[in-house]
Amino acid sequence: MAESSTNITLQVEGMDCANCALGITKNLQKKGLENVYVDFATGEATFLLEDKDKLQTIIDGINGLGYKVVDSKYLEENAGKMSSLDKRFYFTLPFTILLFFSHMIFPHDFILNQPYIQLLLCIPVFIIGILQFGKSAWGSLKTGVPNMDVLIFIGSSAAFFYSLAGMYMYHGTHEVHNYLFFETTTTIISLVLLGNVLEHRSVKQTTTAIQELSAIQVTKAKIVSLEMGKEVVTEIDYKNIVIGSILQVNTGDKIPVDGEIISGEASIDESMLTGESIPVEKTIAHKVVGGTIVVKGNLRMRAENVGENTVLAKIIELVKKAQQAKPSIQKLGDKISAIFVPVVLSISILTFLISHFGFHISIKDSIMSSIAVLVISCPCAMGLATPTAVMVGIGRAAKKGILIKGGSTLEEFAKIKNIVFDKTGTLTTGDFKIKNIEYFTGIPENEVQDVLFHLENYSSHPIAKSIVSELKDKAGSKTFSSVNEEKGIGISATDEQNNFYQIGSYKIAANLTLNDSHTIYMLKNNKLIATIDLEDAIKNNAKETIEALHQQGIKTIMLSGDNSKKCDDLAKKLSIDKVYSEKLPSQKLELITQLNDQESTAMVGDGVNDAPALAKARVGISLSNATQVAIQSAQIILLKNNDLSTLNEAYLISKHTLITIKQNLFWAFFYNIIAIPIAAMGFLNPMVGALAMAFSDVIVIGNSIRLKTKKLK
Repeated sequence: MAESSTNITLQVEGMDCANCALGITKNLQKKGLENVYVDFATGEATFLLEDKDKLQTIIDGINGLGYKVVDSKYLEENAGKMSSLDKRFYFTLPFTILLFFSHMIFPHDFILNQPYIQLLLCIPVFIIGILQFGKSAWGSLKTGVPNMDVLIFIGSSAAFFYSLAGMYMYHGTHEVHNYLFFETTTTIISLVLLGNVLEHRSVKQTTTAIQELSAIQVTKAKIVSLEMGKEVVTEIDYKNIVIGSILQVNTGDKIPVDGEIISGEASIDESMLTGESIPVEKTIAHKVVGGTIVVKGNLRMRAENVGENTVLAKIIELVKKAQQAKPSIQKLGDKISAIFVPVVLSISILTFLISHFGFHISIKDSIMSSIAVLVISCPCAMGLATPTAVMVGIGRAAKKGILIKGGSTLEEFAKIKNIVFDKTGTLTTGDFKIKNIEYFTGIPENEVQDVLFHLENYSSHPIAKSIVSELKDKAGSKTFSSVNEEKGIGISATDEQNNFYQIGSYKIAANLTLNDSHTIYMLKNNKLIATIDLEDAIKNNAKETIEALHQQGIKTIMLSGDNSKKCDDLAKKLSIDKVYSEKLPSQKLELITQLNDQESTAMVGDGVNDAPALAKARVGISLSNATQVAIQSAQIILLKNNDLSTLNEAYLISKHTLITIKQNLFWAFFYNIIAIPIAAMGFLNPMVGALAMAFSDVIVIGNSIRLKTKKLK
């Protein structure tokens, strides 16, 4: 790979499925491009290009496949406007309705049922079909990856030209109406357009995780410099920060880049890195990470890592690589079409040859039988098999508080063998509860609780707030004459009897006990009087959900940045199969990669630190109160934040949606297997064939609707 290679990203309009992306990918690879990644969900095509002079040729090649490369100005101008796909569907709808219902309701001599009127109503829809499906079908054939559009175009075209042939051969006779299938052409095109519109809207409601991660990055920073012997604080652009710059960061600010504190102290929210909700106390010589937030305090820092070398920039790069490594998922119908298309075409040609040359049937009747094979093999039911089941599945999930991004997610989640959970905020609520208080030296329990409640009232720390909330109904009316908080250590106070109390971390009791395993220590007159252990509250139905997943044969794994003891204790309570603790974002990504190589793996997480792993997993699952980066990296969002039971519900819906798709494809394909030979032998009246085709649609749609109320297990 040449060092001069440039990473190019193009916005491509008109991709409706994974096969579209696959076709463009093959086209770019044939041109010798490397690191090609095409995502139909975001409409992006990314690749490495050595010679920028070839870019226009590459763009022309993509446009030649039936898609359209657009620029940022075009995207801005059309943001929020109706897409070309929507416009095409709404344009075809009135013509289709007129043709469909006039054919069903009114007699043959009704004006709308006159052959030339039907032809005029059909032509605009057929032109849209050529633009939407014909160009895509031709493009997919050129790349050697035939998609469902090939079948759709053949079916709608066969019905159209069959009707034209019938008009010509039976012009002026009453029999002509037996050979008019213009409504079949328009119905196929409009129904499939509707499926594409719904799928397109589902996908386009999401944005990329990369955009959300980039939003975390600071755009401006306060730099400290000397001017004429005086310190001056000025605002500069993030990009102008260099290693060694002295930066001022105040309460509420984001840390601009990675570095070291040289003065001041602060409570810093590092949840975007660790996933832990408790702010970390930092003072001189402590390291800080760009993108983390100063909750309280002020500090000055020396920049050590800037630009692409910051932790946040590396997480962004990890997400990019993880997304690009995600395999494209072909729809089952598209896989079948690769075989079905050449088979149907071969049967149609053989029907004509055998009828005319083998049985000496007239050219006219042989052509009619040949085209009848194409009409009866119309892939309408096969085209409906996947989108109808997906629509019902996504709709049922939404009613249960589960948002699913696209139909391919349902299919992929149904195949999952491992589910990996983050700990804090995913399996637990992030709200701390008192697990145990151990009392020493005969101090009354109510005195310990009173002191604990009233001193923690002076702190804004999340742990303090949780303790105050839990003890508010138990505490008395203890008062203090003076209170002092030392950041990173604890709170001390003197009561009216001159008793000196201290509560805080192990630091305040280090000379009194060797046991550093407790969360909080309490001293009275420099003697240890109590230790308090806290635990993160477990989410509702977490244990039941883990058990339900085990019953489905799914292995459960915990993957957290928290310490091993906390992780092991929680895993034991919930019966989780395996635990990986104290892992950084890059380590999480590496582990998900390893698990994916062994078996299909899903990841449930809620923090920025989970984003690369969520993107890398076969299916990323997040909660609605998670960071926006986690939500955008995930394909499934659980809206009930404190109830994990919807995770099992999401799996069951996915599992049964995939079963329904397979059933639909079986019936659609079975219909063709039975009907095509009958049509080839000339035994099938076109009207009967049309009714049989409609019946196959009814079976497929009915089976999909059944998914709405089907009992899931």
